[in-house]
Amino acid sequence: MAGGSESEAQFRFVVVGGGIAGVTCAEQLALQFPSEAVALLTAAPLVKTVTNFKQVSKTLEDFDVEEQPSSILEEKYPNLKVIQSAVRGLHADQHTLQTENGQIIHYEKLCICTGGRPKLLNQDTPNVLGIRDTDSAQEFQKHLSKAKRMLVVGNGGIALELVYEVEGCEVIWAIKDKAIGNTFFDAGAAQFLIPSLEADKPERALPCKRARYTTDKTTASTEESKELGSALGPDWHEGISLRGTEEVFVLIIKTLLFFSSGVWPVYAHLTNGKTYGCDFIVSATGVVPNTEPFLKGNKFELAEDRGLRVNDHMQTSEPDVYAAGDVCTAGWEHSALWQQMRLWTQARQMGWYAARCIAAEVSGEAIELDFCFELFSHITKFFNYKVVLLGKFNAQGLGLDHELLVRCTKGQEYVKVVLSGGRMVGAVLIGETDLEETFENLILNQMDLSAYGEDLLNPNIDIEDYFD
Repeated sequence: MAGGSESEAQFRFVVVGGGIAGVTCAEQLALQFPSEAVALLTAAPLVKTVTNFKQVSKTLEDFDVEEQPSSILEEKYPNLKVIQSAVRGLHADQHTLQTENGQIIHYEKLCICTGGRPKLLNQDTPNVLGIRDTDSAQEFQKHLSKAKRMLVVGNGGIALELVYEVEGCEVIWAIKDKAIGNTFFDAGAAQFLIPSLEADKPERALPCKRARYTTDKTTASTEESKELGSALGPDWHEGISLRGTEEVFVLIIKTLLFFSSGVWPVYAHLTNGKTYGCDFIVSATGVVPNTEPFLKGNKFELAEDRGLRVNDHMQTSEPDVYAAGDVCTAGWEHSALWQQMRLWTQARQMGWYAARCIAAEVSGEAIELDFCFELFSHITKFFNYKVVLLGKFNAQGLGLDHELLVRCTKGQEYVKVVLSGGRMVGAVLIGETDLEETFENLILNQMDLSAYGEDLLNPNIDIEDYFD
């Protein structure tokens, strides 16, 4: 149980991070060990919780993300204590954490779920913003309210949503790839989505129940803090007035040069030879694992991407220290149909599985790698289209040893199947295709589909009955 003075406390299980991975892990530990003390350390006053969870298929999960006061967790789990403080240091050999407010936390098992921090193009200018947590989203809102032109650099999920949702401000979108959304899509899918940038956006029939942040009124924390809060939800832009795009220019770039002398607050010189002035720049180029301040004085093994390397039981190289979510890198031999991508679905899966692994270790039970790591699967929404990604959806790591089948109905759906050796290994589904469960089964079963050829995507054939 928790014990000691106000400056010291002891818990059997400690989880660091108030995002989806950390909250999921802490909830599962509190549920599995109702008589043991569990602590959740978070730098932010609010935590991210999973709501409206739906198991769509064997591996596909759909859920909403809500930002809630930490008291909600403590009311639900009497043995769970939420401590609002960042971590100053970890002494893994002593099984202790030191918080920014000077408290010493003793633990038996620790799980680090501190997520990632934005890769900023230039950290020395206030006119370059990263969007990662609630505070940075609010800072973006302040800049946008007075802006006439903004430059978005990046080609991932946040960049895709920004250029679609922002209104009343000219957007210059600078990407290094040959097509938009390269993280998720090929050129064909990009072409399918591009008309959505120019079309009128549909009215939302129902309020979004995912993460939302109201920034119409000025919100200020009681004290300034540079600590990162937990990452934004899938619908982070909901509730923020993003006022619409008058024009969107998509530019292919390789390098950016910044300078700030002239009419505009900041200028960017792109490799197309042109210089663009703008009010501010959004750096949406991904995240790096937020491993500080856990490294100093410890012997963590890091992966090439600087994430905490974990084995198939989510254990780091330090005894009794686990990690989950964006801060870690899966160090085990991956399934041929799975890859790690720092996405919300994997954060929840890793947090849940890490708690199971901790429980198994404490109970002395054996545990096998969870089935969710057998097949990569992700559901999201871009440009108001439902998007499902399965397996090697972009033929990752297949080289030339693959073929593609594509079906496209303009404005309605885009279906791409990746085949290797006659077997389905990946798929991209955009729109209401209702093919996700059928394709998931075909990928998992590795059935030889050579005999079916292009009939596999024939719209006149009910493929669900075909392979029933």
